[in-house]
Amino acid sequence: MISPLALARRAAPMFACIGLLAVWQIASLALKNDSFPTAIEAIRAIPDILGDKESLINILASLRRMAIGFGIAVLVSIPLGLLMGRSRAVAAFFNPLLMVIYPVPKAALMPIIMLWLGVGDITKTLVIFLGVSLPVIYHSFEGAKAVEEKMLWSGAAMGLSLLQRLIRIVLPAALPEILTGCRTGLVLALITMITSEMIARQSGAGNILFNALDMGQYDTVYAMIIIVGAMGICLDAIFERVRARLVRWSEPQFDMPLSFS
Repeated sequence: MISPLALARRAAPMFACIGLLAVWQIASLALKNDSFPTAIEAIRAIPDILGDKESLINILASLRRMAIGFGIAVLVSIPLGLLMGRSRAVAAFFNPLLMVIYPVPKAALMPIIMLWLGVGDITKTLVIFLGVSLPVIYHSFEGAKAVEEKMLWSGAAMGLSLLQRLIRIVLPAALPEILTGCRTGLVLALITMITSEMIARQSGAGNILFNALDMGQYDTVYAMIIIVGAMGICLDAIFERVRARLVRWSEPQFDMPLSFS
């Protein structure tokens, strides 16, 4: 049986969303601005967007680009972060490069990447990759660095090679930290996906949003914002469930109810 406290914690994000919509509705009615529709008007526009075949194709194209960029970033960043955490030479080589790239807004790189690669899917996927890779590298690095040396000595004494120690000792021990980085990267993937599509406007959820803004369809603009927010909540909830199963043995340092999971 679920305790009242646990039930309240699970329902807290839902109440927060309802409260935000209520404040939005009241503010819109008070301001009476055509560019700021009420929450009810925006919600009414959602079925029109989801019921339109072209809009659905655009949203699915966005999710496909996001999945590809996120997947490639995870596959590249986790091994690199683990190597940086266990090798001073690797860390010394890549740290300056990452420090140069990290402060630069990824949207600011879009014009340069567009000059090199055009305005197709590769450009948008690359921007998503850059946005996701840095937090995953950082958390993988911190997780690998925190592995106790005696565990590695024990592995070496048992005859494990360097690669075997990295896979069988460092990776499992660093997994909670790695998944924290992946969760952060998932949010950044959604943000960079929308940003890239608003700049390189050919298809996608960002293109729908910007086109609606150009045509003064403000209810559609806010409806798309709600849809994107709902996508973020759903993806985070799914990922959190997967994370909880993978690192059930690890006690989380913080328990923030950021999703509906």
